[in-house]
Amino acid sequence: MFTSKLIEKSKLLIQTCQSSSLTIATAESCSGGLLSACLTEIPGSSNVFQGGFITYSNDAKVTALSVSAELIKEVGAVSEEVACAMAIGALNRAETDLAVSITGVAGPDGGTNLKPVGLVHFGVATKHVASHHEKHVFPGDRYNVRMHAVETALELLLRSAAEYTA
Repeated sequence: MFTSKLIEKSKLLIQTCQSSSLTIATAESCSGGLLSACLTEIPGSSNVFQGGFITYSNDAKVTALSVSAELIKEVGAVSEEVACAMAIGALNRAETDLAVSITGVAGPDGGTNLKPVGLVHFGVATKHVASHHEKHVFPGDRYNVRMHAVETALELLLRSAAEYTA
C-alpha cells in the first residue's frame, strides 16, 4: 500500500524520535488515517506514536480536538487556522511532544476557485515552539493528493523533531 519512500521516511522518523525520547500524534482529515497507518507499519512505532485522530467531519474536529466550531464556520475546515488548531488539539489530547495535522480537498469533488482540489493545509505543534503551518496544492487524483499529504506530513514531523532537539 505504501511506497518504499514513505516507509523509509516513517522509519527515519520513528528512529529520530526514539533516540530523542519524543512522542508524536496525528490529526487527519482528508488523509483519513493514512499517515497513522504508515507510521504503524514500522515495528516499534508504539514507543513513539501515541495515537491518531481521524477527524473527517467538522463535528469530529470540534469534539475530538477541541477546534472551535465558530472558527470552522468563519474560515472553513480547509484553512491555516483550522490546521493549526487541529495540531494543537492532537498535541494536547494525546499529551505528546509533537503533532501534525492534515486538512484539505482530496477530490475529485468539493473544490472551489478559492479552495481547489489538491489544496492541503498542514499544522505542526510542539510543546516548546509555537505552531506553524504549510499549504500545498498537490497534482493528481484523490489517491495522489492523499499520498503527497502523507509524505509532506512525515517531512514536517522529521523537521520538527530535529528542531525540537536542537
